[in-house]
Amino acid sequence: MIKHKISFNNFIFQIIESDLLNGKHKNIHTRFPPEPNGYLHIGHAKSICLNFGIAKHFQGKCNLRFDDTNPTKENTHFIESIQEDIKWLGFSWHGNVRYSSDYFEELYKYAIELIEANLAYVDELTPEKIREYRGTLTTPGKNSPYRNRTIQENIILFKKMRNGEFNEGQACLRAKIDMTSSYVIMRDPVLYRIRYIKHHQTGDKWCIYPMYDFAHCISDAIEGITHSLCTLEFQDNRRLYDWILKHISITKCPKQYEFSRLNLEYAVMSKRKLNQLVERKYVEGWDDPRMLTISGLRRRGYTAASIREFCYRIGVTKQNNIVEKSLLESCIRNDLNKIAPRAMAVLNPIQIIINNLPDDYYEIMTMPNHPNNITMGSRTVPFSKYLWIDRYDFQEVAKNKFFKRLVLGGQVRLRNAYIIRAESIEKDNVGNVVCIYCTCNLDTLHKHPIDGKKIKGIIHWVSIKHAQPAEFRIYDNLFDISNPGLENNFLDAFNKKSLKIKKGYVEPNLKKAIATKPYQFEREGYFCADPCLSKPSHLVFNQIVNLRDTLKKLS
Repeated sequence: MIKHKISFNNFIFQIIESDLLNGKHKNIHTRFPPEPNGYLHIGHAKSICLNFGIAKHFQGKCNLRFDDTNPTKENTHFIESIQEDIKWLGFSWHGNVRYSSDYFEELYKYAIELIEANLAYVDELTPEKIREYRGTLTTPGKNSPYRNRTIQENIILFKKMRNGEFNEGQACLRAKIDMTSSYVIMRDPVLYRIRYIKHHQTGDKWCIYPMYDFAHCISDAIEGITHSLCTLEFQDNRRLYDWILKHISITKCPKQYEFSRLNLEYAVMSKRKLNQLVERKYVEGWDDPRMLTISGLRRRGYTAASIREFCYRIGVTKQNNIVEKSLLESCIRNDLNKIAPRAMAVLNPIQIIINNLPDDYYEIMTMPNHPNNITMGSRTVPFSKYLWIDRYDFQEVAKNKFFKRLVLGGQVRLRNAYIIRAESIEKDNVGNVVCIYCTCNLDTLHKHPIDGKKIKGIIHWVSIKHAQPAEFRIYDNLFDISNPGLENNFLDAFNKKSLKIKKGYVEPNLKKAIATKPYQFEREGYFCADPCLSKPSHLVFNQIVNLRDTLKKLS
């Protein structure tokens, strides 16, 4: 059973506890209402953890309801991916999956109620004129010339809208509130618009679709939601939320509460912007491991536990801020350090030849899968005369006194094996070292040399004869600046070096690496086999995150 860690020290928990204590509610009912117009990102994970976590803590219910009121941008693929993400994060919703479209008939009847109360009217201004008439933040709007139609005329026209007797954009239904309101959202907002497009749930039954603000509050009320939790950009919308529920004949009226959305360094938290990255081929898809979508993080190798921990750490407040990406990376490191078995991989290979071993030398080394967890067992790794080591672990002449790797004339220990000494090198015709000739002290397996001199440097390796070729995908921030959303064109800040591909080798045990199973490649970082690209004949590993104490590579 998954344990969900939840912060109790936030204003929403305090509100709920007070509502239960004073008898305002006997049971708590929340909902997660995504639009099926893209994949979920880590900002949605915060909302998921909050809504489902509250329901679990207070022994209540949490619905999954798709806000499917705009079929021009929605499809069933997004619906399926969202459900998969929620389940993967470790949550389950109450009852069946719900849709705003489940309530289209009821929503239509409530719209008629507003018309009959002279609180809604059919407007035939063009969308451009509606925006013009709405005014600005500093100037009031002005009434539409169609605002004073009779109730009967509006009912007839609204039914004509439903029957398909208007073209798209020719008419809409608007609430009749106050065109001079200081809140632009209250200046006769549009409640229904016309769309001639097949809906993924209702087919061709409807050609008018409710706007989010109209459908959302009523759907909450129909489902008996007690606390409707939204991010701060919907704070002004709460006035319309309450206004609609006040003026229709619905009995249960939930309350909306807002909290700050998640803003993360070097990222964009907008499905519209993420979609641009996908559509314009800046990334390979919604699940590209550079994307901070939940599916992208899952493909990269992030664990559900690490994302839940991250959402717990950032907390729930009304204060907008940008969270450092290092916090997310800290959460995944802490989780992987406990669960990821160790393995050896060489990302920048250079050959060493051990001169004092015969050509057919072969030995099996036994290595722990985890240095601090004996229950994870051990593995065997072949050792031979010909090895790959990382090019950055050798210097012909040490460039600084802190270099504790292999130097010509110096010694270093091979991980879980012997101490070797670099005796000579071979270079190509442009002066690059291509081979290092070494000698091996066969008396140093798991122990110091006889002379007692302790060798501090330890490097990883793989046997050339037994190594498995592999591709390593190294990821950097998707953007060059910490807050790309502030740019006039956020795509200008795209990091063209956000993906680097290296060719190297892994130990033979990884030939059948399970997709997304994390490994710590010793001294390199945490990696997993890519579920879309990796196969035994062509291994592809995604870098999940580097090691906290990784030393900078010295050239």
